[in-house]
Amino acid sequence: MTITPGTLYLVGTPIGNLGDLSPRALETLSKVDFIAAEDTRVSMKLLNHFDIKKPLVSCHEHNIREASQSITVRLLAGEDCAIVTDAGMPCISDPGEQLVDACHKLGIPVLSVPGPTAIATAVALSGLATARFTFEGFLSVNKSSRMEHLQSLKNETRTMVFYEAPHKLLRTLEGLLAVLGDREIAVCRELTKLHEETRRTTLSEAAAYYRDNSPRGEFVLVIAGAKPSEEPELTFEEAAELTRRRMEEGLSPTMAAKEVARATGYKKGDHYRAALEASGEEE
Repeated sequence: MTITPGTLYLVGTPIGNLGDLSPRALETLSKVDFIAAEDTRVSMKLLNHFDIKKPLVSCHEHNIREASQSITVRLLAGEDCAIVTDAGMPCISDPGEQLVDACHKLGIPVLSVPGPTAIATAVALSGLATARFTFEGFLSVNKSSRMEHLQSLKNETRTMVFYEAPHKLLRTLEGLLAVLGDREIAVCRELTKLHEETRRTTLSEAAAYYRDNSPRGEFVLVIAGAKPSEEPELTFEEAAELTRRRMEEGLSPTMAAKEVARATGYKKGDHYRAALEASGEEE
């Protein structure tokens, strides 16, 4: 006899205000066979509030491999499972993504029951450009990894979204300021909760504020992207021509090549030789 696999439901839960749980999410949590939770203690509070009595299994970063295996076995046997995170949509910057991947590979249906998400909520509240944005999650606690991540975003023109914990907020703001310059930022705190606040300011002003005011609550940072370069990038041929013109203006070939290399990023020797060939000179 062929057993039809059950379904994994990705259920969005409130990011603060319990009134944001949707009727469909409530129905799904009530009808599945069991619920996979990032932290069973946190999810139990939600379920108790709505008087939902379902078995809970733990599914977090430290047990995700074993949890995925045991959960998929039950799904393949025909049981339905809802996966939830502590707050918001599960499986985004969350170990649950590995369970979703395993389900797809095993042919197990995966359906979404959308709910609140701090990313979209903060971007909407920010008032910054929203047509294109990039979610960067949490920065690493490792200093070199953190700086490498920030350096990779130096020329990012899209609005950027970060999650941050209160005890790391000031260090993150100072790091962003040092690498990105004094950009506009919306500091979103305690979204949908009693003390919700969105502080639209600059990185330097935000850092100064939180040096004097101890951060409290969970934060989402929405930061303006870099301004697009006003001048289009030069092709290699255009860089060689610019080098040749600078030489005609009186600069030595070496100085002309060095100046253009600094401005365009092309290797000095390459467009230097091309400029000499274009002018009919020998090296």
